[in-house]
Amino acid sequence: MAELLSRPPERLHHHAYVVKDQERNRQFFEDVLGIPLTATWCERHFSPWVKREVAFCHTFYSLGDGGALAFFAFADDEVYQKCQAERPPEIRSFDHIAFKVDDGVYDELIVRVKAAGEAVRETDHGYCRSMYCTSPDGLIVEFTVDLPNAAEIDALRRADAHSELARWMAGDHRTNNELRDREAA
Repeated sequence: MAELLSRPPERLHHHAYVVKDQERNRQFFEDVLGIPLTATWCERHFSPWVKREVAFCHTFYSLGDGGALAFFAFADDEVYQKCQAERPPEIRSFDHIAFKVDDGVYDELIVRVKAAGEAVRETDHGYCRSMYCTSPDGLIVEFTVDLPNAAEIDALRRADAHSELARWMAGDHRTNNELRDREAA
């Protein structure tokens, strides 16, 4: 087994994403979801991708653990276009960012997102329950509530993480999530 870091990373510092319109993005994350905008950095730099100076705006929305969601917007449409995927995947739901919340915040988010006329999808994964919504630029955002016995579930999966991965890689694709209600999935 590979030698691990002496200590794992402390927390997510930020997750960055490129947006077309910072104000439209702010309205979604701050006004709809209630996550506060806490920093806006306006900068210029020489872009090696277009070989000229480009102005950009970098915003940060704070999370409870000190981490942040960060968003870039460029005052240059060519740079923005170069940051977009050539072809989005047909199934988009697997590319997302997820945040842990408690039951009260989860319920509050459902109300806020629906009141804004945005689509909400809920899933019971068996080991947690989640709600999903999508930002104006297509970032899928998940908010997750752990079960009361999350520590027991975590211990179970930590104990067999390597052996389960090896089993899967060897071609044994049986499920090991007996907690999920297959009828509701």
